Amino acid sequence: MDRRSFIRKGALGGAAAAAAGLATPALAQSAPKVSWRLTSSFPKSLDTIYGAAETMANYVTKMTDGNFTIQVFSAGELVPGLQAADAAANGTVEACHTASYYYWGKDPTYALGTAVPFGLNARQQNGWFYYGNGNELLNEFYNAQGLHALPCGNTGAQMGGWYRKEINTPEDLKGLKMRIGGFAGKVLERLGGVPQQIAGGDIYPALEKGTIDATEWVGPYDDEKLGFYKVAPYYYYPGWWEGGACLHAMFNKAAWDSLPDAYKSVLTAACQAANSDMMASYDFKNPTSLKSLMANGAQLRPFSAEVLDACRKASDEVYAEITATNAPFKKIFDSQQAFKKDAYLWAQLSEYTFDTYQMIQQRNGTL
Repeated sequence: MDRRSFIRKGALGGAAAAAAGLATPALAQSAPKVSWRLTSSFPKSLDTIYGAAETMANYVTKMTDGNFTIQVFSAGELVPGLQAADAAANGTVEACHTASYYYWGKDPTYALGTAVPFGLNARQQNGWFYYGNGNELLNEFYNAQGLHALPCGNTGAQMGGWYRKEINTPEDLKGLKMRIGGFAGKVLERLGGVPQQIAGGDIYPALEKGTIDATEWVGPYDDEKLGFYKVAPYYYYPGWWEGGACLHAMFNKAAWDSLPDAYKSVLTAACQAANSDMMASYDFKNPTSLKSLMANGAQLRPFSAEVLDACRKASDEVYAEITATNAPFKKIFDSQQAFKKDAYLWAQLSEYTFDTYQMIQQRNGTL
């Protein structure tokens, strides 16, 4: 090898080695090893809701080549299901997957992250979250609680629950002991009902023993798994308190802030993917489960217009009381209300007329 060739190759080799020496620490710094724990508010048996957290965590692992991992724990493994957000806020875990309205008792503003009576449906929620400044408005509130949150699943419009007796008029709600979450419990209370907040895994025993008279949960797929039809035959619709129930991945604010920007982007994308995935899963599974429930004796019942009107009136009264004294609630609620009016102006045209025509064909057997 001549001298010039040796020098040229040696210089190139040295430059490559130097570049490698510089690149490795930079890469390590941008993709550090991070291991988080996430506690869910849901049992593993509810694979669609619980599974959204696993879906999100799996995306995070794959998108970071295993450098950022999130271990998911079901309700009760680390903390009780209804204490998931508390555990994330105080740093017991770095994250949780929960329904924001479970924490309504601390501040009504929490309810606006999941669903409120006669509020946004699932598609409207996504429009408001991602393009209507919804995530930013909610995180102004969540950040003050030591949390940062992202939508991570939606059930769509829920059913109105399971009842031991028929509900024909608002009078039938008086004295009714019902497991019902969040804001809706306050409305039921105004109508003479007795709301109970019970975690998912504890509902069936309470209904079976008569501790409660009725319960709402989600919809056919999850409700069938929990077996409510065995002890309360009347299955009502719609769930006027949950036109679209959004679940959130909530992160300890300090833990979120400590992440590299790349990991924040990964988490954001993974949550959005899980959000879409849950809705698609329910849309596919609910029709089959509804037919199965009816074959096993479930009796479908629509809430009467009289009942819905009474619930709407009571809801508006509660809204007026809260917005008069709670500025964060009012700011977010007003934003949702303004968007809802425009959203329904549009939805009643193309979407509604198309779906209505198709539903008529289905009923006539010509679909």
